[in-house]
Amino acid sequence: MPMERTLAIIKPDAVAAGNAGKIISMIEQAGFRILAMRMQKLTRAEAEGFYAVHRGKGFFEELVAFMTEGPVVLMALEREDAIAKWREVMGATDPKKAAPGTVRALYGTDIGRNASHGSDAPETAAFEVSWFFRGSELG
Repeated sequence: MPMERTLAIIKPDAVAAGNAGKIISMIEQAGFRILAMRMQKLTRAEAEGFYAVHRGKGFFEELVAFMTEGPVVLMALEREDAIAKWREVMGATDPKKAAPGTVRALYGTDIGRNASHGSDAPETAAFEVSWFFRGSELG
């Protein structure tokens, strides 16, 4: 399998609860190489631009408000089959439906506050990684 890159975000709920380190440990244990990582508080413009695909949907405003309420941890990850593997480690979007031991089952509280984000396809991964990281940051 070819090496792939994906974006991972530890969302404000998990950061505020003190779970960022535990999630980073899960990422490393799953064989990911962290190419770039930083903590930052997203501006409204950054969140709106990043989630622009959801503009006009009923949950857009709530999502933007949530993602700007506190710091997030942004990571560019790499490994074979990175997109599918990170989604497996995260678990289902709804923590109540996520497999035991996954990030969302352990640290998410509901479908809107689910602890983590991950790219869903190679095209979105390329966009998402470049949204937050310049090429020179990726080693």
